[in-house]
Amino acid sequence: MRIPFRSPNVNRELLLFTLLILLLTSSCTRNSKQAQANTDRKIGVLLVNHGSRSATWRQALLSLEKSTQANMMKKGIIKGTKTAHMEYTEPSIATQLKAFDAEGFTDVIIVPIFLTVSPHTFDDIPTIIGQKEDPQSMEVLKIEKIERYTPQARTYLTPNLDFTDILKKNVLRRVKDITKSEMEEGLVLIGYGDETYDKEWRKLFDVVASYVKENTGITDHSYGWCGHIVHYSSDSTTSAINRVLRKKKSAVVVPVLVAHDENFQVKIIGDGIAKVAHAKENVIYKPDSILPDANVENWVIQVANEYADKIVNGALASR
Repeated sequence: MRIPFRSPNVNRELLLFTLLILLLTSSCTRNSKQAQANTDRKIGVLLVNHGSRSATWRQALLSLEKSTQANMMKKGIIKGTKTAHMEYTEPSIATQLKAFDAEGFTDVIIVPIFLTVSPHTFDDIPTIIGQKEDPQSMEVLKIEKIERYTPQARTYLTPNLDFTDILKKNVLRRVKDITKSEMEEGLVLIGYGDETYDKEWRKLFDVVASYVKENTGITDHSYGWCGHIVHYSSDSTTSAINRVLRKKKSAVVVPVLVAHDENFQVKIIGDGIAKVAHAKENVIYKPDSILPDANVENWVIQVANEYADKIVNGALASR
């Protein structure tokens, strides 16, 4: 009986082919399981802001959600959006996260509509949603009766607004809207302020002012605060304007606040301007805010979709 001869090369080729089939089968199985896992995910977006007793202020944030919702959900990955206020009013963050859980969402992307770094975004919000337990934040939240809630859904916290160049372009546009004679004017930026991150706030305002000066004929600037860092006093606004008026004929005052709140734009900043000598002739002011802004809307849409894509592709871990 003749025994068929098989070349060693044929055996090696058969073995390699078998291994290749096994690898492809395993890969297809994993991809199928991954695809099924992604199909089972229900991703939502929660726009979070500070909150205010002003209905005008709250409406600006609700309008932001309304103007961005369709484009956030356009790709079909994001299945729903909501807006929450950190304090002062409902719906709170806890209320909206409970709603996401009740509606079966598996993942929630939290987009903080805050100007820059603060204890709110670094400590308070992560503590509210169960991502961390900062003792100081926990005490403050307890005193202010802000509910904490750790959702069943996985949560992801995106960067703040000032991680982009949106603020620079926003302030430049608003300055150009009201300026009259740039060479004779100085820029005054008025923000909320923050004691903990005072250095970061001042640096941000210097960067924004430098950008405005590079793109206009304005050569001088100053800034002041209207929030709790100055105990909601108008004196900081008056001082900032007077510093500019020592060098320039007029001061262009721009409120660097996310939305319009009568207490800030009208009362505090307005009172500060009223205390400046010859304010009607020497101060140019429009009580507006960062919102509404098409660039902010595009940023919200972009950051939400970027995070959603990463979640689906398994490239982003929840906290």
